[in-house]
Amino acid sequence: MSKQGSSFKDALQNVFATSAILIAFIVSYILFTQIMGNPVNFEGGNPKGQALQGNYLGMIYLGGLIVPILMTCVLVLIIFIFERVITLSRAKGKGSLNTFVSQLQSLLGQDKIEEAMEACDKQRGSLANVMKAGLLRYRDLQKDKELEKDQKILSIQKAFEEATALELPMLSKNMVIFSTLASISVLIGLIGTVLGMIRAFAALAHSGAPDSLALAGGISEALVNTAFGITGSTLSIIAFNYFSSTIDSYTFKIDEAGFSLTQNFAASLKNN
Repeated sequence: MSKQGSSFKDALQNVFATSAILIAFIVSYILFTQIMGNPVNFEGGNPKGQALQGNYLGMIYLGGLIVPILMTCVLVLIIFIFERVITLSRAKGKGSLNTFVSQLQSLLGQDKIEEAMEACDKQRGSLANVMKAGLLRYRDLQKDKELEKDQKILSIQKAFEEATALELPMLSKNMVIFSTLASISVLIGLIGTVLGMIRAFAALAHSGAPDSLALAGGISEALVNTAFGITGSTLSIIAFNYFSSTIDSYTFKIDEAGFSLTQNFAASLKNN
């Protein structure tokens, strides 16, 4: 992959990330104002009053203007979960990785380089891309009569490292989104909680009887924001850990297959 191609893909990724955040915010704001803030969800048709008993849409609306921001975090999380699933599915390629690695090891043991490259073309994943780069270098080095054995081994290792370096950024792309959402969701929710508690205590500060409506509204705001913040953070942590373990598994398979090819090549040099 050329530097220009890589830069173009990075630009597309940045546009996608920015667009996803903007679209998620617009959708969240529309849902908040038009659906959750619909007068039918409140007593007397007044969105500034009490939500109807058991009406969760109205209860969420009482969480205040921090809620659309938290909803944006959750929608962004969902968008990037789908993005990671699609990307990692493509990176996995066709069929089982364990079966593919075993097949490659078997073909390499029989010195069937061309058949191994054909298997890579059929598999079409990140592992296949890395292995094909190594196999191409393997085939060229078999014909090279000038380089020393150690130089040939270093050369094939370098081919693997370069191919792996091109594939890994795609695997780990946008993972920072999950770790960021895990942190800021709680913090944004905490801001909404504090604002709600300020409203609640302000209602208690009235001389005489407390303003029960304002007190209930403040407590609702605090609890709704707390719930959204914790939910967004929890889902982000789960997604981050799941995709991290999946990427680690892919990386391990790449290293395993690369090591097998290098060892096979070294053994063939000794036999010669």
